[in-house]
Amino acid sequence: MKLFLGLITPLVAYLVITLLHVIIPVKKIKGYVKNEITGKVMNYRINGIFVLLASILIWFLLGYFDIVPYTWLYETRWSGFISACVIGLTYSLYIVLKHPSTGRTFFADFWFGRVKDSQFRDGLIDAKMWFYLIGAVMLQLNVLSYAAYHIMNVENINYGFLLGCAMLTWFCFDYLIFEKIHLWTYDFIAERVGFKLGFGCLAFYPYFYSVSLWFTAHLPNPDHPGWLTVLFGVLFLCGWALTRGANMQKYFFKITPGRKFLWIKPEVLSDGKLSLLANGFWGASRHINYLGEIIQAVAVALAAGYFGIWMVWLYPAYYIGLMLTRQADDDKVCKAKYGELWDKYTSKVRYRIFPFIY
Repeated sequence: MKLFLGLITPLVAYLVITLLHVIIPVKKIKGYVKNEITGKVMNYRINGIFVLLASILIWFLLGYFDIVPYTWLYETRWSGFISACVIGLTYSLYIVLKHPSTGRTFFADFWFGRVKDSQFRDGLIDAKMWFYLIGAVMLQLNVLSYAAYHIMNVENINYGFLLGCAMLTWFCFDYLIFEKIHLWTYDFIAERVGFKLGFGCLAFYPYFYSVSLWFTAHLPNPDHPGWLTVLFGVLFLCGWALTRGANMQKYFFKITPGRKFLWIKPEVLSDGKLSLLANGFWGASRHINYLGEIIQAVAVALAAGYFGIWMVWLYPAYYIGLMLTRQADDDKVCKAKYGELWDKYTSKVRYRIFPFIY
C-alpha cells in the first residue's frame, strides 16, 4: 500500500499545484516572446509565489493533523521519483506528438521539442510557466520533508544539512518571487517544449536538485567548524547575487533601456535597429548568470559537509554540463539574431561564462 501511495503522490501533488495555479488570483503581464503563429507578444499569468505558499500551508496542515506525515516525501522518495519520471516522459511524448515535425529526426524533435510556446485555453496555463511552477513547488516540498526527517530522526543534528535545505528554499522562493523576470531568459526566448524541458521540470528538477540532501538526510553532524558552514552560506549568496543581479540588469534593460541598475548606467552596442547590453554583469562575461547558478549548486553540495559522498556532486556536475551546452546554443542564437553586432560584443566581452578563464 505504501508503495502504491508513494507512486501516486507526485500525480496528486501536481494536480493540486495546477489547481492552485488556476484558482488563485493572478497578475497578467506581457512577456518578451512573440507567438510564432500570430506574431503577438505572449501573455502570462503570474501567481507562482502564492501557489508556493499555499502548497507549503497544505503540506503543514496535512502533517499537523496526522493525515500525511511531514516525512512522507522523504520516505517515498524512490517511488515518487519513478512516478515523476513516468509523468515527465508521458507529457513529453504528448506535447511532441501533438505538433508537426520540424524536419529533424524524431529523436531530435522529442529531445528539444517541436513547438516553442504552448498555452492551454488562451493562456490559462502556459506550458513553460507550468513546468517551472511544478518543479519549484515540488522541490520545495521535498526539501521540507527531508528537513523534517533529519530533525525528527537524527540525534546529532547537522546544521550544515539544514543550511543546504535553506539554500534550496531560497532558490525556490527567489525564482517565484521574480517569476516574471524569467520571461526574458533563454528558456522562454529560445527553447522549445519537449523532453528536455518537460521531463526536466516534472521529474529532474524537483528530485535531482535535492540529491545532496537525499543522500545525507540520515547522517549526523560531521563536526566541521562553524566558520566553514558560514563560508558555504556566503558562497551561495555570492552565486545568487551574480545570477539575480545579471537577470535583473537584463530585464530592466529590455523594458527601460536607459534605466540604471545598481547605479550602473547601461553601455549599449547598437546597429540602429538592435542593441546589446555590454557592461555591468554583462561586461564581465557573456553568461555571467550561468556562473552564479553553478556556484549556488556547488555551495549546496558543500553545505551538508560530506564531501566524500560522490552523489552530492551530481547536482553541480549537471549544472556545469548544462550551462556549457546552453552557452554554446545561446551564442548560436545570438549570432543568428544580431550578426555583426554580436561579433562586436564578443570582441569586447571575451569570456563566455567564467571571467578570465572561459
